[in-house]
Amino acid sequence: MGTSKTDLFSVDQNELAEFAKVLAHPARIAILQLLSEKNQFINGTLVEEMGLAQATISQHLKALKEIGLVKGSIEGVSVSYCIDREKVLSLKNHFETLFEGLQRSSISSECC
Repeated sequence: MGTSKTDLFSVDQNELAEFAKVLAHPARIAILQLLSEKNQFINGTLVEEMGLAQATISQHLKALKEIGLVKGSIEGVSVSYCIDREKVLSLKNHFETLFEGLQRSSISSECC
C-alpha cells in the first residue's frame, strides 16, 4: 500500500480528517453523547449504559483520548471520563469552516 501524502494538505485539513476518522464509529458518537449528557462517567458505568464489552469501550475511549476529545482521570481503581470542551469547540469550528465554505461555493442545484 502507498504512503499517505498528508504533507500535501494543511494542518487544518489533516486535523479535520483525523477527527472524522475517529468519529467514524457509532459507538464513539454514542460515548460522546453520553458524556455530554452526564458530564462524566466512570468506565464501568459506560459499559452498563452501552451494553458493550469492557474491552470494546476501553478501545473506543482510547481512540477518543488520543485525538483529545475525551479526558480521563484515575479515581481509586476506576477511571472517570469527561469531554474536553476546548477540543470539542475546535472540532466544531473545523466542521463549521468546512461546511460554510461549501455552502458559499458556487455549487448549483443542477450539478452533474
